[in-house]
Amino acid sequence: MPGIVGLITKMPREQAVPELQRMVAAIRHESFYETGTWIDESSGAYVGWAARKGSFSDGMPLRNERGDVSLVFSGEEFSEPGTNGHGRNGHKRETPGPSYLLDLYEQDPTFPASLNGRFHGLLTDRPHGTATLFNDRYGMHRIYCHESKEAFYFAAEAKAILAIRPELRKADLRGLGEFISCGCVLENRTVFTGIQVLPPGSAWVFRNSSLDVKGCYFKPQEWEQQEQLDAETYYQQLREVFSRILPRYFAGEEKIGISLTGGLDSRMIMAWQKSPPGSLPCYSFGGSYRECQDVVLARRVARACGQTHQVIPVAEEFLSAFPRYAERTVYLSDGCVEVGHSPDLFVNERARQIAPARMTGNYGGEVLRRVRAFKAGSPPAGLFSPDLEPYFGEAKATYDALIQTHPLSFAVFRQAPWHHHGLLSLEQSQLALRSPFLDNHLVKTVFQAPDSACSDNQVSLRLIAAGNPSLGNIRTDRGLAGPHNSVVSAWNRAFFEFTYKAEYAYDYGMPQWAAKADHLLSSLRLERLFLGRQKFYHFRVWYRDQLSAYVREILLDPRTMSRPYVSPKKVEEVVQGHLTDGRNYTTEIHKLLTLELIHRLFLDAK
Repeated sequence: MPGIVGLITKMPREQAVPELQRMVAAIRHESFYETGTWIDESSGAYVGWAARKGSFSDGMPLRNERGDVSLVFSGEEFSEPGTNGHGRNGHKRETPGPSYLLDLYEQDPTFPASLNGRFHGLLTDRPHGTATLFNDRYGMHRIYCHESKEAFYFAAEAKAILAIRPELRKADLRGLGEFISCGCVLENRTVFTGIQVLPPGSAWVFRNSSLDVKGCYFKPQEWEQQEQLDAETYYQQLREVFSRILPRYFAGEEKIGISLTGGLDSRMIMAWQKSPPGSLPCYSFGGSYRECQDVVLARRVARACGQTHQVIPVAEEFLSAFPRYAERTVYLSDGCVEVGHSPDLFVNERARQIAPARMTGNYGGEVLRRVRAFKAGSPPAGLFSPDLEPYFGEAKATYDALIQTHPLSFAVFRQAPWHHHGLLSLEQSQLALRSPFLDNHLVKTVFQAPDSACSDNQVSLRLIAAGNPSLGNIRTDRGLAGPHNSVVSAWNRAFFEFTYKAEYAYDYGMPQWAAKADHLLSSLRLERLFLGRQKFYHFRVWYRDQLSAYVREILLDPRTMSRPYVSPKKVEEVVQGHLTDGRNYTTEIHKLLTLELIHRLFLDAK
């Protein structure tokens, strides 16, 4: 993911500069990245960056007219038009981009609290003798950090720190336990010993090249303690805020495309964004069995809005290159997502060819409907070593404690930076990913929602119909909305809910007895009845068939079998069972492949 890297140190320049250069080289992944460095010896700040060409944060560093305040910024910012589109004095700024941020810093003592978006940055202020490392209030534009006696290191990607601190190439067992149990590492930890994550809403101040204050400019209680609104007042206020903020996310210099699904949230955007016909390219991700509901319904939505639509298929081209995509998925995300997300890298590479900025409905369900995207689970007994197993119980206990908070606070301040960051970092390695559903003004408003407004889909359906009635007449992938005939509506909901659950059951969630029966009836190819109706990737079948050679090559390799945290006998049982004995070990293969690639790419690397 493009971002900043660097160190704050008292070490000599001739020692610090080579380290900085190696950190920058570690995050230079694509030919369309621009990189650079900037040094302020007076504060001991050595900072570098990678940015996509033409993006909001291309062209660093920013400096004020006196040259005594400098900012290296990464990400995007969407504050009120009077803040970013126009200067504080009301005059329209003459150049696009983030140059207004320095004016904002010099005029606003609460900076960076007034910023709105996903971002991080390092700001040096020579008159005050400070350097401030900060991030967004959700912690989504991640900063890894490590403090040693020589320097404080920070980086958008952990691999940049590992590149110059090889002693940190060790697995943190608690982090591994949480990753295996929850699919992510909790409480701002990582899977690497000695590397942490900057907490959301941080503004850490350095003086004399040393960390002085671990500041926090925002606390969730500020929004949690608002007065709750009644249902109708909340809806009207949400409608006003959503319609007001949405145009900001379509502004800027980069061409924007929108990834449409058959669900509610991308449709909500289409209902309220009144783009001229043919000006907003739409696309969806498709599979190989049939046109999934995302494709079928997104095409109708795009047509109703006068926009073009195309399909990005995930089929043989992806499968033939799976080893490359599996490794790059783990590498680009610093091991934060499993190989099961490798199709997401594939489709975002192709989405960039349509437009370098991608609008999406991501996070709408989590914010508006309090969807919980992950939970703590336990792997099969005996798959991992006895030394690691206690950490699974600890992970569950930690998770159970963390969810004892306001459900929206959990969604945006815990679930978002820990669970959603990995996929976001993968997507943003290719393009700018934008979503209005983590806008500060919108999230603040949703904190005032009555519980009843977040318990179902009615607010979202009402917003769609209010923005564009024709979109309200198109059913969703789960059979919501659509024809007003009650019998038809009930049939739609029942049918599409069944196919949704059946596809999940046939793929990831297929119980072992059903997998065995499916294996015995394999000549009938029953998967063609269920797969592809809702999803565009199908790893249970892929691992069994097209990807079986890769699974064997990696998981039965002596290096994999020698890892101290796995049981070789159980790994063999998983591989044999899934590939030839009609068992379903899809999720276990995901985790084993991912953990092995983490070892090969990060822990074993020199």
